[in-house]
Amino acid sequence: MDKPEIVPLHVSFIMDGNGRWARQRGKDRIFGHFEGVESVRAVMEASVEWGIKYVSFFAFSEENWNRPETEVLGLMDLMFRSLRNELKTFLDNGIRFRVLGDLSRVSQRLKDEIKHMEDATAGGQNMTAIIFFSYSGKWDIRQAAQRMAVEGGSDIADYLITAGIPDPDLLIRTSGEERISNYMLWQLAYTEFVFTPTLWPDFRKEQYLDALREYASRDRRFGKVK
Repeated sequence: MDKPEIVPLHVSFIMDGNGRWARQRGKDRIFGHFEGVESVRAVMEASVEWGIKYVSFFAFSEENWNRPETEVLGLMDLMFRSLRNELKTFLDNGIRFRVLGDLSRVSQRLKDEIKHMEDATAGGQNMTAIIFFSYSGKWDIRQAAQRMAVEGGSDIADYLITAGIPDPDLLIRTSGEERISNYMLWQLAYTEFVFTPTLWPDFRKEQYLDALREYASRDRRFGKVK
């Protein structure tokens, strides 16, 4: 398969359509989330191959805590198992792993596994993979403003949970929905958006390449005149 003409520094994903994918097959919603893990793996492998340095995934929003308890518990279990299963893949591919969000409601068991994964992959140089978990863009700006007021800083970007991480060049949202759902509200100011009808469990390298080709066709001016 061809390589993309232009490689963004940071590509982010809103992984939408897992539940619909499962319902179309007469299965519970959580089955779609489990299948979606294969798409995450495919995206990370392609990103390493193409030289993309940051890839991030909106895995669980602050609002997702309001979903049925069985689904929330299933997603927590999926996160835990995925961390355990994917450690070797991250190490073999030189991928640094990070989780960003308000983890105050996350179980200690899962927080310990996250820290273990982050510590074990801290030396990864090829790419950084970021999972936004229990995250809200409004929460991020609020906590940044509060910290900045206490510390007397002047640039809110230095206090966002993404401080030190380049803003996304490209945001891809699957399933045909065309909104950002309270995700990185500050950081997406000049990000290019690509919306695809493909449901997340069906998103693979071919669909990823299509999105990158669309990105390459854009004229990014950042408010300037060329």
